[in-house]
Amino acid sequence: MFFIPGIVISIVTFPGVIVHELAHQLFCRWFKVPVFEVCYFRTENPVGYVIHEPAKEVYQSVFISVGPFIINTLLCFIIGLSASLQFKFESANILDYLLMYLAISIGVHAFPSTGDAASLWKSVVKSGQTSWLSKVLVTPIVGFIYLGALGSFFWLDLIYGGAVALGLPYIIIKFLA
Repeated sequence: MFFIPGIVISIVTFPGVIVHELAHQLFCRWFKVPVFEVCYFRTENPVGYVIHEPAKEVYQSVFISVGPFIINTLLCFIIGLSASLQFKFESANILDYLLMYLAISIGVHAFPSTGDAASLWKSVVKSGQTSWLSKVLVTPIVGFIYLGALGSFFWLDLIYGGAVALGLPYIIIKFLA
């Protein structure tokens, strides 16, 4: 394996960064959590961010933090499935390859960031106002987010994006065909 700086990967897969931040913003809007500032993409660290008011409920904090995993995964699969259908029938054109690039780049950024984990940890686990049950339920989520971040060093995010965009549609098409 070789090392490619994260900023280079983010530039190449910028549609995924945009969708990632949009997912945070969408969950904030759905839960009526005021958003103060949004940066969908930039060439600095962090490459995108959403600054919002703290959520009133624990479940809102969880969904706002893991929103990109839900939204990015769904979009990755839907776009990947539409492109995969053309690959199956060997009639893929340049648009299908662009759609597959889009699907994979969105899937690559499905995992919440360590900043998302830190925010969730601070708002739920470190907060003195949440129940012990909330803390017990949220702690493994934060752990999985950090594990995903560690896995990205070993290209787990790219493997995940490819599996959702290519692998899952292939299995479904194979099963239905």
